[in-house]
Amino acid sequence: MTVETPSEEGPFADIRRLIATMPGPDGDALAMVRERDAMLTKPAGALGRLERLVEWLAAWQGKGRPSLDRPLVCVFAGSHGVVARGVSAFPPEVNRQMLDTFAAGGGAINQICAAYGLGFKVFDLAIDLPTGDICAGPAFSEKDCVATMAFGMEAVAAGTDCLGLGEMGIGNTTIAAAIYAALYGGEPAHWVGRGTGVDQAGLTRKTQAVADALAHHAGHLDDPLEVLARLGGREIAAMAGAILAARLQRVPVVLDGYVATAAAAVLHAIDPAALDHCLSGHVSAEGAHADVLERLGLVPLLALGMRLGEGSGAAMAIGVLKGALACHRDMATFAQAGVAGPA
Repeated sequence: MTVETPSEEGPFADIRRLIATMPGPDGDALAMVRERDAMLTKPAGALGRLERLVEWLAAWQGKGRPSLDRPLVCVFAGSHGVVARGVSAFPPEVNRQMLDTFAAGGGAINQICAAYGLGFKVFDLAIDLPTGDICAGPAFSEKDCVATMAFGMEAVAAGTDCLGLGEMGIGNTTIAAAIYAALYGGEPAHWVGRGTGVDQAGLTRKTQAVADALAHHAGHLDDPLEVLARLGGREIAAMAGAILAARLQRVPVVLDGYVATAAAAVLHAIDPAALDHCLSGHVSAEGAHADVLERLGLVPLLALGMRLGEGSGAAMAIGVLKGALACHRDMATFAQAGVAGPA
């Protein structure tokens, strides 16, 4: 899936056209899942949300027999100029070091993916070249923003039946907070959390950075895609592209936490239906993530107090999805088990 060279209507015109062509859920697939569920050896609704999860998979895969044969967790990694303002407890060189850790199989996400049999890919988005300091200028140009979204769209080109989205990038909780503040308003302090564990002085610097960024870009934040270009980051733009491409290819998406949800929030601000194929994997302990999820109409699957990022919450949630699908697919029916059905 690629985005054509931006037309004379502006760099974002092609993105908006793709959003306008998004398919809806498959009602026939949904009906097939419900028909089988009624025959399984359990009371109707006894598996609670697990049943709804299988329905969601079927509706967005467009298959009456949904699958999780090739689930994939993608982690997009980027770096941010705003880090120079002391908004993180960790230095920017941790970005490269963590990519090396993922490659060696030593990250938390590596272990979760291995435990649940999930594919795992990391995408290096010019990790050694930070985006612009959002307090002094745009993160990147509109053209570069669209190109980065197009790169993210390619993440689903290999053919997966469920996409988990995560990120890695020192400073990106500051970026996410700025995006939320621009989209939803309110005081910057409401959106800013401790991220990697900054102390009170660091939290003050982080909040001030968000306030300064909003002030610098005032008057240019009415368009959600403009918000993404001015205040965002490469990993967030790429995740937005991946979410859109997944919808066009009928691939259900499981979102990770605070930062990954910022990519989803940009698309939702353009079209509230843009996230119907998305599941919130978990509610993060970071910042105002619960507030954002409520605004997006997403009910998180897990609440484990996690705030690591790197797709860890999304991967855990896909493990739950696999359990839900196994029950639907492999349970005996009343007829097969010789068990009397409901009267």
